[in-house]
Amino acid sequence: MTTASRCAAEKLPPRILVVDDVPMFRELERLFLSRIGQVRTASTIEQALREARVHSPEVILLDLHLQDAASDGAVPGLLAAAGPKAVVVMVTNGSREDHACAIHAGAADVLAKPLSREMLLQSISRFVGRTQHPAGLPRVSVEGPVQVRARTREFRGTMRNISRGGLFIEAACEAPEGAEVSLAFDLPGTERRLEPTARVMWKRIRPNGGPVGLGVRFVELDGPSGREIENFVHERSDEIMPWLTAGR
Repeated sequence: MTTASRCAAEKLPPRILVVDDVPMFRELERLFLSRIGQVRTASTIEQALREARVHSPEVILLDLHLQDAASDGAVPGLLAAAGPKAVVVMVTNGSREDHACAIHAGAADVLAKPLSREMLLQSISRFVGRTQHPAGLPRVSVEGPVQVRARTREFRGTMRNISRGGLFIEAACEAPEGAEVSLAFDLPGTERRLEPTARVMWKRIRPNGGPVGLGVRFVELDGPSGREIENFVHERSDEIMPWLTAGR
């Protein structure tokens, strides 16, 4: 590709594919996302695969509960069909199991229906930039105890910041990267105990020999807990930390 053609390609609107078998939702999602890209739609996995192969979308928004297929199995297929930067999965009933299913299938992000326009645009916008790595989720500083269980070992740590996708925890933890752990913590100012599972995405030991830093991504997370975290971050939007690269 010549420099001129590459520059021309970078000026084209991002390509987004919306896959949803409910016409009303599909049209709303298309309208919302048309603000940030060129949107095509599909109502079945078969149509989605065809669209992905022909139009090579940069990001795909996929309903987990399509009628024609088990959509968690479709995520790897869509990733292989066109190599998009990301597949963002929508779940309807907000169950812990659906959230975990989407994460294990390879979803870059998980959104619970009914979707808010702001949350949808925020999620998809992370993946349609021209940089190599997607932007991280907005996160805010938070300090509070968190209980971590890794297999048969339990230990306590301190939350340092949170996004709707995960936590940064200071703790002396022996869990390796990739391990799944159980968490229990309270958000300051709320009364509800949150108990998601999470995957250790990265670990960092402070140069001065201080506590290990753990970046964890939520795996099993029920809809009400996810919305409580979303609201917690949104209400503190003036305190949002700089967006970080994915996984950090």
